[in-house]
Amino acid sequence: MAITRSSALLSLLAPLLLLSSVGASSDAPFLVVHKKVDLFRLKSGVEQVTVSIDVYNQGSATAYDVILNDDSWEKGTFDLVSGSTSKTWEKLETGSISSHSFVLESKVKGLYHGSPAFVKFRVPSKSALQEAYSTPILPLDILADKPPLDKLNWSSFHSLYLPRVDSKKLVAKYGSLVSVLAIVGLFIYLVASPPSAAKSSKKKR
Repeated sequence: MAITRSSALLSLLAPLLLLSSVGASSDAPFLVVHKKVDLFRLKSGVEQVTVSIDVYNQGSATAYDVILNDDSWEKGTFDLVSGSTSKTWEKLETGSISSHSFVLESKVKGLYHGSPAFVKFRVPSKSALQEAYSTPILPLDILADKPPLDKLNWSSFHSLYLPRVDSKKLVAKYGSLVSVLAIVGLFIYLVASPPSAAKSSKKKR
């Protein structure tokens, strides 16, 4: 029974030991490329496109001769105004991050579907260059029609939060009540205050 249990345990642990040995022997760089695009509308009717690319080495070895390329932008639609669409690094060590950015401008209105950037790098244990692609980006709505935003000023604030007072409605609704209160108040004042003749007679005495 003990031999059967031990053999069963070894059969379960054998795949795990095999995977760990393979992982230990396959030390290699693992590059993760993140691409981000920001749009900014210029006053002259031009859309400014800022492209930022981050390259992470999450592997267990250094990547050498790293080449980043993002030249898929159509020349008839985009003009390069700052930076370059390519970048090279001598090496990218384990756990390190390298970033690159460039700026484009476009005057062509419409929806543009961009392509991922790609990175080539060299691994000492392999003769062929390795490749990695960036995360995809959402479609870019160049020079999109944006509805104007209403500015919140004091007049709109009052119209939103303070109800308008209609004097005619107030008089029709509360006019009789105000009249009754005024008559009652006048009656109380007359009763509480003695007449002027009584005051003068008291002074003469």
